[in-house]
Amino acid sequence: MPPRSMWKGAISFGLVTIPVSVYPATEEKSLRFNQLHDADHGRIRYKRVCEIDGEEVPYDHIVKGYEYEKDRYVVLTDEELDAVPVESSRTIDIQQFVDLAEIDPILFKKSYYLVPDETGAKAYALLRRALAEEQKVGIAKVSFRDKEHLAVLRFTDGVFVLETMYWPDEIRAADFDTLDAEAKVRASEVEMAKSLIESLTQPWNPEAYRDEYREALLEVVEKKVAGEEIEVAPEAPPARVVDLMEALKASVEAAKKKTPRVSGARRPSRAPAKKATSRKAAQTKKAATPRKRAAAG
Repeated sequence: MPPRSMWKGAISFGLVTIPVSVYPATEEKSLRFNQLHDADHGRIRYKRVCEIDGEEVPYDHIVKGYEYEKDRYVVLTDEELDAVPVESSRTIDIQQFVDLAEIDPILFKKSYYLVPDETGAKAYALLRRALAEEQKVGIAKVSFRDKEHLAVLRFTDGVFVLETMYWPDEIRAADFDTLDAEAKVRASEVEMAKSLIESLTQPWNPEAYRDEYREALLEVVEKKVAGEEIEVAPEAPPARVVDLMEALKASVEAAKKKTPRVSGARRPSRAPAKKATSRKAAQTKKAATPRKRAAAG
């Protein structure tokens, strides 16, 4: 079952409008931890407390204020925020078309699927085909979640994807002293680095990657639920400084010996811990499976 639409509007380019619904295209799979009191494992809750009178404030008495100078605020209501005069409030307004390779990935923020309403299906298919044949993406502006976004409109697997982006002035400059340090690089080292790159070059297959840290963390959780002892891994020794050329040579040799990864293949996940002691068996059955919890959210 698809998630609920978070926004409804239209794609607009020229005089063409395509009614669409917007759905989140991604979901976090990281394990979520609650903060507990170490003495009795009670949940730690946070209260919304006014710093002037010290009283807890209910949600219906919280307003939005912008601090225009120290400790001085101007309050804006939801109606005033909705009245901000921007053309992109209900329209994904395409400003221009560009090659995707022209856009630095550092600008990308979050992905959304754009699904056409029934009345916009033909125009949706038309724009999708035209972009595919021209190999272009659209640069658009759109407003949702109380903010106007710069965005890229592209398509993949037959569906349009809206990639919201940071505004250029939100990207910090890479101003670091060590970047200015002069380093003499020999031509032989460059060739060896190219050889290493070539050895590790394969067709992009995202299915070949998985979150090994999350899987290992789930195993730890399952062992704790089952009452098993957790072995603490020894701390890795600090990295030692090695000769760059020797390191490159060794890396190239190791890459050549490595068995090529089969396209689409995934290493099987290690079996979850099932060694529950008899005295913990009842507790384990009652507890929700950590893996199911993680997959759900």
